[in-house]
Amino acid sequence: MLDQLYVELGNGELRLVKLAEAHREALRAVCAADLDIWPIYSSSYDPDHFDASFNALLSHDKRMPYAVLLNERLVGMTAWLRPDPSAQTVEIGNSFLDPALRGSGLNDRMKALMIDHAFGVGIRRIEFRIDERNRRSQAAVAKLGCTKEGVLRAERITWTGFVRDCGLWSLLAEEWKGRVSAGSA
Repeated sequence: MLDQLYVELGNGELRLVKLAEAHREALRAVCAADLDIWPIYSSSYDPDHFDASFNALLSHDKRMPYAVLLNERLVGMTAWLRPDPSAQTVEIGNSFLDPALRGSGLNDRMKALMIDHAFGVGIRRIEFRIDERNRRSQAAVAKLGCTKEGVLRAERITWTGFVRDCGLWSLLAEEWKGRVSAGSA
């Protein structure tokens, strides 16, 4: 299942390609476009921390990261996290888009593309773990039809030393059926 899950995805001018060393400098520039966001992320991709975080992302065996391309220009990143084939679950996270594209519908299209694909290859549950301070991301997953199951208290210590509470959101395959496909989202 994992070899079917972590494949390049695309829809028109939107493509998700496996994140690689060749994407380092373009992603560095995109991540530097919003320095105020990084304190509410569990790890930072700001200029001072970018290389260590990028290296860790590429080397982590429980993460399958993508570069997000729009018209062949790198505009962000996202990833499959914590895949569990025996439970048929996966998390979508490590997502960041160029702030100039926020509100454009690109995040909805990207997530719908990933969700359609995951359910298509046999995943039955998708999770999103979001810092309770990150209201924008919570609103985005609610808009996709996800359910907030609760809060994982003191779930992790972030790169700033903050002990974060994490909202656990999920979407089940049967809940997604009948929604618009990635092609029309």
